[in-house]
Amino acid sequence: MKELLDVLNKCGYDSHFVKTKEEALNLSKTYIKEGMSIGLGGSVTVDQIGLLNFLTNKKDITLHNQYELGITMDENKERRRQGLVSDLFVTGINALTKDGKIVNADGSGNRVAAFCFGPKKILAVVGINKIVDSVEDGFKRVMEVAAIKNIDRMNQKSIEMGKEPRQNINTIANKFTWVKADEKDRIVIILVDEELGY
Repeated sequence: MKELLDVLNKCGYDSHFVKTKEEALNLSKTYIKEGMSIGLGGSVTVDQIGLLNFLTNKKDITLHNQYELGITMDENKERRRQGLVSDLFVTGINALTKDGKIVNADGSGNRVAAFCFGPKKILAVVGINKIVDSVEDGFKRVMEVAAIKNIDRMNQKSIEMGKEPRQNINTIANKFTWVKADEKDRIVIILVDEELGY
C-alpha cells in the first residue's frame, strides 16, 4: 500500500490509508471546518462510513444536499450546481488505478465535473475493492460492476418512493472522466482497507 500512496502523492493527491471505515470517518472529519460550503457527489461509500449522516447533521456548515427528501428537481439541480463551487466536494471514486489515475462515471455529471474543476478541494473515500491495474480495467469496472449495482440501487429507491424506476446503463453512466494528476493537495484520497461502495 505504501507504493500506491507514493504514486498517488506524486500525482498531486493528498493520500492516506486507514484500516477501517471508522478511521476513515474520523480522518474525513478533520477536513470539514466550521463555515465551509460542502457539495456532494453520489457515493455509497460516503454513506457507509457514516460521513453523509455526519454532514447532514452538522449545523455549522452549508451543505448543498441534493438528496434531501421533499425538494423539487429544480432545487436538486441547483444544489448540485452550488456543490461545484463549494469549499469541499465529498464523494467516492469508481476505480483507482495502481499508477494513480481516477476513473469515474456519472449520470448527471456533477461528480465528474468536480474532479476536473470547480470545488476548492475534493474529499474522496475509496475502498480497496476499487483498486484496478489500468484505466481500461477501471472503465470495465465502472460498466460491469459500479453502474449495474447503482442501477439496481437507484431503481429500488424510486420504487420505495412510489416513483417509476427509470435508471439504465444509458442514464447512469453516460459521462466519464479519468484524472491522471491534479494541483497539489486539491484532491484528498482516503483509501480504506475494506470493501466499500460499488
